[in-house]
This record gives sequence, C-alpha cells and structure tokens, in this order.
Amino acid sequence: MSTFGIVLFLLIGGMAFWMLLFLMGFVLPYWITLGIFEQLRPKRVLDEEEK
Repeated sequence: MSTFGIVLFLLIGGMAFWMLLFLMGFVLPYWITLGIFEQLRPKRVLDEEEK
C-alpha cells in the first residue's frame, strides 16, 4: 500500500508539473500578448459619442 501512495503522489506531482509548464509556456505569453494588443488598439468610445 505504501508503494501505491508513492506512485500516486508522483503521478499527481507530474501532472501538476506538466500543467504548470504548459501554462508558463503557452497560456501566459498568449494572455500577455492579448493584453498588449488590447492596450494598443485605439478606443472607439469617443468616436461613438461624437456622432
């Protein structure tokens, strides 16, 4: 039973490691890029108020 616990711990730890690697390698740069493009895009609120 002790071996099963160690294997389960390593399995869950490995899944957490790969999830963090995926988040740091793909999701975080994607999120930052979307945020930068959102800041660079001109706001259209003022154009709609003038009409």
